[in-house]
Amino acid sequence: MMEEGHSDLSTLLECLCKRGVDVRGLLWRSHSDRMSFSKKENLTLAERVNGAGGEVLLDERVRRGGSHHQKMVVIRGRESREGHVALVGGIDLSHGRRDNDMHRGDPQAVKLDRRYGPRPPWHDIQLEVRGPAIADLDFTFRERWEDPTPLNHASRSRAWWSRAASRDRVARPLPPALPSPSNAGHHAVQVLRTYPQRKVRYPFASQGERSIARGFAKAIARARSLIYIEDQYLWSTEIAQILAGTLRRQRDLQLIAVLPRYPDKDSRFAGPPARLAQTRAIALLQAAGGHRVGIYDLENEWGTPIYVHAKVCVIDDIWALVGSGNLNRRSWTHDSEVSCSILDEQLDDRVPLDPAGLGDGSRRFARDLRIQLWAEHLKRSPSDVALLDIQSATDLWRSSALNLLHWKVAVSGGQEPPSRVRAHEVEPVSPRDRRWAELAYRLVFDPDGRPRDFRKRRDF
Repeated sequence: MMEEGHSDLSTLLECLCKRGVDVRGLLWRSHSDRMSFSKKENLTLAERVNGAGGEVLLDERVRRGGSHHQKMVVIRGRESREGHVALVGGIDLSHGRRDNDMHRGDPQAVKLDRRYGPRPPWHDIQLEVRGPAIADLDFTFRERWEDPTPLNHASRSRAWWSRAASRDRVARPLPPALPSPSNAGHHAVQVLRTYPQRKVRYPFASQGERSIARGFAKAIARARSLIYIEDQYLWSTEIAQILAGTLRRQRDLQLIAVLPRYPDKDSRFAGPPARLAQTRAIALLQAAGGHRVGIYDLENEWGTPIYVHAKVCVIDDIWALVGSGNLNRRSWTHDSEVSCSILDEQLDDRVPLDPAGLGDGSRRFARDLRIQLWAEHLKRSPSDVALLDIQSATDLWRSSALNLLHWKVAVSGGQEPPSRVRAHEVEPVSPRDRRWAELAYRLVFDPDGRPRDFRKRRDF
């Protein structure tokens, strides 16, 4: 949200610098704009903020072909330990993301696959964090800021771009870390991250870090009633096998996943690898869970698909995860990511009281988050008791999708049913494209950043 009179992020940050705010930023030194990335835009923002007295660095300390994908803002003040806030999740500070629950799209649109229309509807999640967890997010930023490794890969052209915006790659020291903020609620918040193993090692993660993967896998192993996922990809067979294993062990467990209807760039080159990988992952889940697995996508009231960019998981109305990491091998091993897992101490008194049957009860934050999302997607009131009935979750979603489909094909018309959900169908990849698409998927779209011994053990 911009202050009154500010038309863009660069202007807002320039004004803050001039008012004496210490503005620091780490932006991924993105690939070229010709590849639909944001190299020019990132450079422009860095130049403007640096010129106003702040310091924004273009950071390329990633594996080849990787990206810094952490989406995090930390705001702290010296006057008081209160009032500090951080934001972490899936939302980029860029055009195309400013949508609401009506899903009419951002007026400042970005180009996606043509089937999303000229103003693509966008669904995303960001977590507002207060209290001691802010210190952990601040620590994550400091680790990267203080890494002495050169910001760019060793090439003259790339070095020039970094020097232009990053004061010859010499970062000013950060001010001393502030004390941890006081408790602000009754939630245990764990900051989880991904860093790859690199030849030039991160001083704070010499073998990389995969705590997002480990936290997710540990939580999945405890699932008994419902796993609810919103994800941009759901590609990796390694991740699908973790979910499938729990589905096979827990015969009452249901899984509902909400995905984009089409890849954002479903072109001749980008489409087949993405569709092939997702088809394979979904097949593993359906083979393990059968009718207990529901995979859906979304559309707005005008029938335009909604691009799902959120990265959310809720398990048994107890545990929740929100962050930048997707359910693919790239996010779990290769790029930099940051997510927060949340366990609310406050028990929820609505039935079912203990969905998992393990004595953990249900927790207020996880349940409220799930119900808020379901109410939006199924076009129901958050107070609708049907949203509490976890045992019938897959039936509720399946009937909602069927009602919308039947209404669309009915000759007589009638009132549109209250639903945005459609059963997700992946366009098949032709046999001719499968061989090259498989290779492109493994090497380009979903690479592996684990140390070799972890790859051999198929462990994270």
